[in-house]
Amino acid sequence: MPGEEPAPGQAPEPAAPKKAEAPPQPVPGLGALRETGKLFALAVSVARLIFKRPFQLREFVEQFWFIASVTILPAALVSIPFGAVIALQVGSLTEQFGAQSFTGGASVLAVIQQASPLIVALLISGAGGSAICADLGSRKIREELDAMEVMGVSPVQRLVVPRVLATMGVAVLLNGLVSVVGTLGGYFFNVIMQGGTPGAYLSSFSALAQLPDLYISEIKALIFGFIAGIVAAYRGLNPRGGPKGVGDAVNQSVVITFLLLFLVNAILTSIYLQIVPPKGG
Repeated sequence: MPGEEPAPGQAPEPAAPKKAEAPPQPVPGLGALRETGKLFALAVSVARLIFKRPFQLREFVEQFWFIASVTILPAALVSIPFGAVIALQVGSLTEQFGAQSFTGGASVLAVIQQASPLIVALLISGAGGSAICADLGSRKIREELDAMEVMGVSPVQRLVVPRVLATMGVAVLLNGLVSVVGTLGGYFFNVIMQGGTPGAYLSSFSALAQLPDLYISEIKALIFGFIAGIVAAYRGLNPRGGPKGVGDAVNQSVVITFLLLFLVNAILTSIYLQIVPPKGG
């Protein structure tokens, strides 16, 4: 009977085993939120260390030259069909509305404000960003970054800051090249294939375009280059699973950068259209 003491010389009955408690279930979305917080923390650290000495000038020049060398030719080649497609599509729409004289201005504004910064950012992320992620990831699995921290050297200041600045600088300079090449491609296809006149193309551009359009294009390129560098560096600093994890981190960095670029582009475009009135408005 429960509660009765065992008789003398009789072994006590073993207690019933307690049920093992189930481990706590992870909160859905908490991992993604944690990763987002770490990404923002790295961005803040990079922005703070940019102005801290010593500045790694040699590393910056090497990374700048490498990123520029792998993105200049693809950017120029990609911008030509982009400008042509935009000119052909805008020309077809303006012809339906009877406003062929505004084809040049509309297509050039689309290239400068939207297409050029996105082309630059996507190429930098796909070519330069993937190389940055692979380089930092390989250093991480070889424990080079841990050795730098043991010696008192900050991997973020020594390796990440020059690479992020290089992606930003290349993005700003490359944006001008893509804008010029895309505009020339749109001009050629509009005048040659759609029968437009050079005078109408240029006059519509001067009637619709204004200097803030170039400013927002360069600002977008600068921010997009920063995002591409930060995401590539973060995924390179946090690979999982050895060499295979480095390859997965490269793919993840490119995909995450693409998603962030389109989101930030929509936000910046909305803010610009609210702040800057159209020319003549």
